[in-house]
Amino acid sequence: MVIHQTYLLLLFMLVPLTVSAQPSLPDLPEPVSNNAVAAVHTSQSLYLLSFMGLGSGKTFKDIHNKVWSLQPGDSHWQARQPVPSSLPLKGRLAGIAVGIKNKAYIFGGYTVAEDHSEITSPDNFVYDVLSDRYQDIATTPVPVDDTVALVYRQRYVYLVSGWHNDGNVRLVQLYDAHNNQWQQATPFPGVPVFGHAGGMVNNRMMICDGVGVQTGPGQRRRFIPEAACYSGTVDPERPDKIAWQAVPHPTGKARYRMAAAAIPSPRAGIVFVGGSHTPYNYNGMGYDNNPSTPDKGLWYYNFNRQRWQTGTVNTATMDHRGLPRLDKNTLVIIGGMRNQQVVSAKVNMISTSILSP
Repeated sequence: MVIHQTYLLLLFMLVPLTVSAQPSLPDLPEPVSNNAVAAVHTSQSLYLLSFMGLGSGKTFKDIHNKVWSLQPGDSHWQARQPVPSSLPLKGRLAGIAVGIKNKAYIFGGYTVAEDHSEITSPDNFVYDVLSDRYQDIATTPVPVDDTVALVYRQRYVYLVSGWHNDGNVRLVQLYDAHNNQWQQATPFPGVPVFGHAGGMVNNRMMICDGVGVQTGPGQRRRFIPEAACYSGTVDPERPDKIAWQAVPHPTGKARYRMAAAAIPSPRAGIVFVGGSHTPYNYNGMGYDNNPSTPDKGLWYYNFNRQRWQTGTVNTATMDHRGLPRLDKNTLVIIGGMRNQQVVSAKVNMISTSILSP
């Protein structure tokens, strides 16, 4: 174990970096955090999308199903039709969205009632940004929130681990957008977690961190940060078959609700940004009753070199549900929480051109 830790330390010393994060896109119409975000390429333009989330008041009353879209170059975001819901409460947190071709796919999330009870939503939708319409798609076999959604071949979506009503699941649930069908893929090999982050390049995925649940006889359950990373390689002939492998953690200290995204070839890697070292309830207060603070950290895993590069961005943020890519070298932070658990309307662009190929 000592040798392992020393090796990681040397990597940090060799490849530190600072990545600029400057606000260069218009602010959202209002602050929002824990929003599902995605980028969609249509025949007209690229669209950045923000679905649902938490408003600045940070109470159950501030959980909503509002939607905004932005075409880069426009001066402001456009309000869109809200996300439908089959549940009595319409607002949702911890949903996840991805872009596949010219549509956005929205999965799961959870509602919060006045008595603090939470329900994982069974609702999934495909959204057409040009017509501003939603269509129901097949329900996830085990509905989840605070999961990671990864896209493969612009057809398949993997939902990796996540929370279902009373606890985490180890499942990797595979959705086929062509056939509107689900199947189970090779399960996640690590501790089941929620609030983790990940990305996928070609047939290789990377999942890091999140929060596990610890229970014992006569004990209250505890939410424990899980500092662990796993890479998964999908069998090109069998999208449900994933060869998982543990990867040395870049710091040994877990982060919760980071933003993550894939970096295409030739860099071919996954970037993780922000998050908090302290797991927290939806209002930003830690499960230990202390305020959670956001992080400036950036991690980049290069699949070709099989190594980490670490650094910082200019602004500390947390409470993210995605990291859309504006172009080959630019990622976008949309909303989230900043220092003192302030819900933000800021939209920041992060240049990844400095990352090593």
